[in-house]
Amino acid sequence: MHPLSPKTYAPVDLVPFGGVYLRQKAAQAAEEMFAAASVEGVGITALSGYRSYETQVGTYNSWVATYGQEQADVASARPGYSEHQTGLALDIGTGGACDVQVCFKDTDAARWSAAHAHEYGFVLRYPWWQHETTGYWYESWHFRYVGRAEAAAFHSSGAPTLEDFWGFALSSSE
Repeated sequence: MHPLSPKTYAPVDLVPFGGVYLRQKAAQAAEEMFAAASVEGVGITALSGYRSYETQVGTYNSWVATYGQEQADVASARPGYSEHQTGLALDIGTGGACDVQVCFKDTDAARWSAAHAHEYGFVLRYPWWQHETTGYWYESWHFRYVGRAEAAAFHSSGAPTLEDFWGFALSSSE
């Protein structure tokens, strides 16, 4: 949970991908990943990509209003802290009832992506039972583009989280 600088950061190289926007390299990699999944008979849908600072204000405030700040802080990034704001985060689904739900982990799309995303430069950001390290509850649908070499090195390392791999400690939100 490290802040962006500036907190209102917006990437300049956003391009459309599957109904969302991603940074250009992430979109190219996602296109290749989705095509490879399709060849293997696995359908994946882009659910969420880039979110502006202003959009994240609304998203986070909705979580706070519904569940309180303590629960919001482990389910939604504060504005200026969201990986979605970087244009490198991609939430995937199938277009079914388990999209953005814990049961998504049991879908072919989740299993395929967990096994192959690193081949395209993506990593699963919020793995099962790693919330004390990542700061967020499990999200089997949330992938972050870090580049092919970095994703392959992370995958090969056996590190449970990107924080462990990069040697980052959690910092408190403001």
